[in-house]
Amino acid sequence: MSDAITIAGVSKRFGSGATAVHALESVDLVVGPGEFVSLIGPSGCGKSTLLRIIADLIPPTQGTVVVADKPVGTARLDQEYGIAFQQAGLLEWRSVRANIELPLQLHGVGRAERRARAMELLELVGLEEFADHHPSQLSGGMQQRVAIARALAPRPALLLMDEPFGALDEMTRERMQAELIRICAETSAAVVFVTHSIPEAVFLSRRVVVMSPRPGRITATVEVPDVVRNEDFREDERFYAAVTEVREALRGRLAAA
Repeated sequence: MSDAITIAGVSKRFGSGATAVHALESVDLVVGPGEFVSLIGPSGCGKSTLLRIIADLIPPTQGTVVVADKPVGTARLDQEYGIAFQQAGLLEWRSVRANIELPLQLHGVGRAERRARAMELLELVGLEEFADHHPSQLSGGMQQRVAIARALAPRPALLLMDEPFGALDEMTRERMQAELIRICAETSAAVVFVTHSIPEAVFLSRRVVVMSPRPGRITATVEVPDVVRNEDFREDERFYAAVTEVREALRGRLAAA
């Protein structure tokens, strides 16, 4: 099976001359099929920029990105990935079901098939009874579940997530983390997840990729034990050890050692 993402020598500069902003420098990263990888680093290190390059929302200045063995432009048109941001970005004038159907509708999928897929996803995220509600009638966590369902509608092998739980309270955030793990297990989608939270990155991921201050480079990769992700894991010594390792990497101590 081909890798979900292959990033080779990616750099990104905004502007030119003395005022140019060097956001990323020589980033190499491979994400395997079904793998959950988190990107973490200080504000402004280029995490979201890298995610947007993978999504073909902005081009790299140098380097290449391949998604599912395709150039990112082709992968975007073929709906090889879904994307979710910190704000759910739902359309208020559309029902919950119609929001989930939107990417399928844009690609000419028939009405009956769209409806069936939307209801399947609403059941997956536990919101089937809210199909005819509108986004303003849902809590923040429920809206994010709808956004994840919408991202999964085309059955992508890759899910790109840019701090999707950042605006939620801590208890809702932890519930959503557990929900995301369950959804990923059921769909086998690979995930690239941007976060500022070390515990969140460790709880969700098999690998945590640590980035330097701008220009963003990958300075360390922390492997997280392949164990069942449940509430017990949050109290496990292996969880605390991985959190400490990521924290040390962010402080630069691993690189110095």
